[in-house]
Amino acid sequence: MAGLPAQVEVDHTFKILLVGDSGVGKSSLLLRFATGGFEELVPTIGVDFKAKIIELGGKRIRLTVWDTAGQERFRTLTSSYYRGAQGIILVYDVSRAETFDSLADIWLREVDMYGTVEESVKMVVANKTDLAETREVSTDMGVAFARAHGCLFVETSAKGNVAVEQAFEELVHKILETPSLLASSGSTFGLKTKQPQSSSCC
Repeated sequence: MAGLPAQVEVDHTFKILLVGDSGVGKSSLLLRFATGGFEELVPTIGVDFKAKIIELGGKRIRLTVWDTAGQERFRTLTSSYYRGAQGIILVYDVSRAETFDSLADIWLREVDMYGTVEESVKMVVANKTDLAETREVSTDMGVAFARAHGCLFVETSAKGNVAVEQAFEELVHKILETPSLLASSGSTFGLKTKQPQSSSCC
């Protein structure tokens, strides 16, 4: 999956959202994917995003990847950014069990409440696998959770550059296999939408 210059014409444009508690490594995953680099980053304030053009499955695809703040005080600010997202990546830190618990308690509920794309593809990413000695959430726990909620699952290390591109590649493959997500993929916000719901997720 190679990056291409931004001027290249593309077949599809997909919006991907990164959500999860503060400090789980969302910004580091985005930086690693978009630039190949890694830094110890301060928590995101509000929302940040990066764009990258890739080739996958014979298609050129522009990804706009949005990195949202995990702190509660920014929730009302970031809720609008769920709109039009064809892919949602729910990130937790394998060395902090509370960030895993938050996926069900907070983040999947927010996806259900604010997401506007009916068949958006969801992926659970278990980040910071380089912290093996302090790990609190097993692979089996992550896999079981993802299966229970109909999500893809990948374990990553942004710091060690482990499976970061694989995660985005698998997500995009699944989007490409979902016809309803391709129908209006030329415009990030041009999708048929559903009304936001207040019911519990999945």
